[in-house]
Amino acid sequence: MRKILKYVLLALLLILIVGGITLYIMSRPDVARFSTAETSGRVPVMGAQDAQTIPTINVPEATSWPAGQAPRAAAGLAVQRFAEGLDHPRTILVLPNGDVLTAESQSPPRKDGGIEGAVMKNLMGKGGTGRRPSANRITLLRDADGDGKAEVKTAYITGLNSPYGMALVGDTLYVANTDALLAFPYVAGETKMSGKPVKIVDLPAKGTNRHWTKSLAAAPNGWLYIGVGADSNIGEKGMNREFRRAAVLEVRPENKYMRTFAAGIRNPVGVAFYPGSDQLWTVVNERDMLGSDLVPDYLAEVDEGDFYGWPWYYWGGFVDPRVEPEAEDRRQYVRRPEYALGAHTAPLGMTFTQGLDLGERFANGALIARHGSWNREPVSGYDVVFVKFGANGKPAEALPIALLDQFLGKDGKTTRGRPADVKVAKDGSALIADDTGGVIWRVAKAG
Repeated sequence: MRKILKYVLLALLLILIVGGITLYIMSRPDVARFSTAETSGRVPVMGAQDAQTIPTINVPEATSWPAGQAPRAAAGLAVQRFAEGLDHPRTILVLPNGDVLTAESQSPPRKDGGIEGAVMKNLMGKGGTGRRPSANRITLLRDADGDGKAEVKTAYITGLNSPYGMALVGDTLYVANTDALLAFPYVAGETKMSGKPVKIVDLPAKGTNRHWTKSLAAAPNGWLYIGVGADSNIGEKGMNREFRRAAVLEVRPENKYMRTFAAGIRNPVGVAFYPGSDQLWTVVNERDMLGSDLVPDYLAEVDEGDFYGWPWYYWGGFVDPRVEPEAEDRRQYVRRPEYALGAHTAPLGMTFTQGLDLGERFANGALIARHGSWNREPVSGYDVVFVKFGANGKPAEALPIALLDQFLGKDGKTTRGRPADVKVAKDGSALIADDTGGVIWRVAKAG
């Protein structure tokens, strides 16, 4: 009996050792073989797949900007605080009179419980989000004397529900809450919204609402286009939960009609129209847990009926073997993105450079705020970059150029802030929303 017990204990010990070694190996971070530059551009490197059970976790600790410090602007440019003391400014809208609106917003309360929900809440907190409830307001900023700093900072609209996208069409201000598109009567010069909202349509917000942001762009004809992210990584919760998600939606406000305009886009955050055209573009956060080199986030042109492959395919037809059942009949219709922005860089806000006065180096292209990675070793993003466009209205054969960087600390383990949006101010400067830093930065020509 003792002999049998001895063998049983030895077997259990062996199982524990093997299990421990396996868990250790599985939990080790996947280190990138390629740089962010190599996974960027029109023809990025596509690394080998490393399907993960436990994701690589590498979240820099969010701190704050010490007095007198700022991110680094590109050579010949200067950066200053346009506004500070804000509560998680996520997006910016520049109004025709020069006033600036910023949505102070965070994720609504998460509905995902259990171990996964607890882990994600912890990671978000470390990265600087979810530490307190969303402010749920839009704040108006005004630089009346033109010195590059906003003297007026006042609550313009309050009582919203995780607002994100904003667009002005004529005298109507549209605001995309996480769960609905609202229309407000806009009066130029007002510092507080005097009118009441009208709900245009409900927006997808059921399930965990994992990707809660609802970005917004207005077409020249007044129709609205809304970026809606998936409620999962690769549809693992069931595709029935992804109705009108992982898509760009089209809304016609005049009759409150909504439809899916383009699909298979995991998380289209920033949306914008190319100047002087009705051509829509978006920046997209791609899927996770295929390793530090995959999948590159991207900048894409969006036409009616486009399908970008999610969850079955990525980058024009590469198969994600984790997704079952396969959808081979759809592979031939997958559109390839125009431009890669690096793996896990998390591009959020974007704008085209019409009206920008920062010199020829930053003319005719797109500015993109890369919020930064949480699951790559080493980290990527944490900057604002410029993507050059050619005369054909497409990205040129060139890598992104940094407009503003060093949000990440020198140790690579902390951040002072994280860029979330970028827009062109009326005076030609660039305005950058730094959500965890609570600052709107202004970049202009030096001197």
